[in-house]
This record gives sequence, structure tokens and C-alpha cells, in this order.
Amino acid sequence: MAPRKKEVLFDFPNPMDNDCLVGHEQTLKTFTDAWNARETHPIHPVWMLCGPRGIGKATLAYKIARMVYGNVGDFFIVDLAHNLDERGNIKSDAKAISVHTVRAMIEKMQMSSMSGNWRVILIDAVDELTIAAENAILKLLEEPPQKTLFLLVTHQLSNVLPTVRSRARVEKMRPLTVSQMRELCNKFLGDVEISSEILKLSNGSFGRIANLKASGGDEIYDELLETLQNPHSSASDMMVVATKIAASPFLYGIVLDAIAYLKLADLYPMATRGIADINRLNLKADVAIFKIITEIKKCL
Repeated sequence: MAPRKKEVLFDFPNPMDNDCLVGHEQTLKTFTDAWNARETHPIHPVWMLCGPRGIGKATLAYKIARMVYGNVGDFFIVDLAHNLDERGNIKSDAKAISVHTVRAMIEKMQMSSMSGNWRVILIDAVDELTIAAENAILKLLEEPPQKTLFLLVTHQLSNVLPTVRSRARVEKMRPLTVSQMRELCNKFLGDVEISSEILKLSNGSFGRIANLKASGGDEIYDELLETLQNPHSSASDMMVVATKIAASPFLYGIVLDAIAYLKLADLYPMATRGIADINRLNLKADVAIFKIITEIKKCL
């Protein structure tokens, strides 16, 4: 069976253009207090915003960035949308951020204005960097330039090099509450019905709600559980489900939901590493997801 065709059911702005930050008041206050006191207490140059996908980490990062560089200083963005190949061309279909992207950013930063204004480097996300790209960032973090703020968005802290983590102030951001999710749903999803099952599967991630609705993720999750719990399921059946899940990175998490539902917590580290390796090692998503599903099946 072919994967369900995606439908655009929402109009959610890019974090760069989104002024609607819901939740994370304490994290924002922590940074704002540190920023306002920077003249007497130098601010930490590297802030890592850590938490699940779709909870507003990048939205907060851009809000902080605007506060710091104030449309006067320099602002450098490292993400998949600006990913470069070895020739300096945009590589729109990449699964991981290349070392060429990081090197180009460093080169631009070294050529930037020395006016004395603050510079901001925003990386969205650190766990989408290739190993070579992360090592290139590490060299920059070892001796951060003066009046330069690094904002590192991170989906899974355990996937970040310990040497990178050790140089950052880590701010762990919590999933959104049900009321916060409803607020965002009312604003961005309009009349789309949001069931209690969708809220449960979203795990406090509004981005995940939107993508679950757009991709039929709730139904794919039910199919995954049915396939896992059916003693007669074949490798072909599991590959069909894996292909559907592989259609969108926002669906990868339903594999972890299935592990939690089936009370197989010991498999969680294996599954999270396997999902992270899809981007970091440029693996075929359907094959990687299939391997994880197969391991779950063996334990039932």
C-alpha cells in the first residue's frame, strides 16, 4: 500500500517569522535576566535550547536572536534550509547539515562588520549536523569570539557530542501543556478537529499535532500497534508500516510511543539512536525504521 498523500491542513509560520511564542516563559526570563545584566555579569556565550521537536525551541531561539542583534548586528543561521554542498550550492534534499554549511558560516562571520555590535549564530538543530559539521562547530565554541552569542537548538541532548554540551549552558524546555496546545490549535489549525488521541500522541508538541493531522499519523500509529501485536505479521507487513512512518520525520516518534505503550522501556535507547542515525549517517529512513520495528517485534 502506498503512503497516504499529505494534505496541507494548517498554515503555521516558519519560526523565523513567528511572533507567537506560547509557553517557555521561564526559559525566556532566564535569558532576558542574563542579557540585561551582561554589563556586570558577562553572559554565557553558548545557550543550548533542548527539548522535543515541535514545542517552540526554534521560535524562542529566533525571539532571543532578535533581542540580541536588534537588526543592527550580524545574524548567521545554520539549518537544513540553508544547507550547502561542496560547491556552495543549496542542497535542499539533504537529511543532515553539512560541514560545508558550517565552514561557509564561519567564513562569513570572520568577514563580518567589526562595528562592535553583537553577533548571533543560530543552529537549528545541533543533532542534524553531520559529525564533521559538529566538530567544526566545536572548534568555534572552544574559543568563542567576543560579543557573539550561540543559540543551539537541540531535539535530543544525548545525540550531541559531550564536548559540545560541556561548552553550553543547557536550558531544558518542557513539552507544552494541554491548554497551551489548545491555544495554538485554535490559532493555527482553525476548525480542524483535534481528538484526545491526537493530543495524547503529540506528547506536548504542537508541531507534531499539525504533522500528525497532515499525514494521518494517528491512523498509522494504530496500524503500527496492530502489526506489532499480530502474531502472524510478516516482514513485509512491517516494511509497509515502516515506509509510511518514514514519509515524515515527525512520524518517527510514534515508534517510541509504541515502545512506551508496549512497556518495552529497555528498547528506548536503541530506538532513539536508530532514529538519530537516519539524519546523522544519511540512512534510508524506511530501512532504519523497519529495523527498529523488527527489534520491537522480537520482544513481544
